Amino acid sequence: MTAVTQHSGAFTLTVGEVAADAGVAASAVRFYEQHGIIRAERTAGDQRRFDESAACRIRVAKVAQRVGLTVREIAEVFADLPADPRPQDWGRVAEHLIAEAEARTAALKAYLGEMRSGAKLCDL
Repeated sequence: MTAVTQHSGAFTLTVGEVAADAGVAASAVRFYEQHGIIRAERTAGDQRRFDESAACRIRVAKVAQRVGLTVREIAEVFADLPADPRPQDWGRVAEHLIAEAEARTAALKAYLGEMRSGAKLCDL
């Protein structure tokens, strides 16, 4: 984790702090918020403030995207996460991502087999 300090669940982190901790651009933080991956509260001056789980959620979302999930699918996976996820909550997310990665790998291997079969590609 970067120099961002921990704030025990309070919505105190700025877009820039979350971006730095998650290793993404500030625009990505706003993108993930727009799609329900992370949640912000607004200050009296209408600035976004995030809790300490935001950067972790973004990092996990990036892993899920590498597996092939869409942002909508990731938001659905995260929908059941409590506001302050515990290790077992993240374990359930990991199990889901592993199962999804294994299913997608099996499907890709099947497609490779079909392409190697010698059949016309347009007939596959």
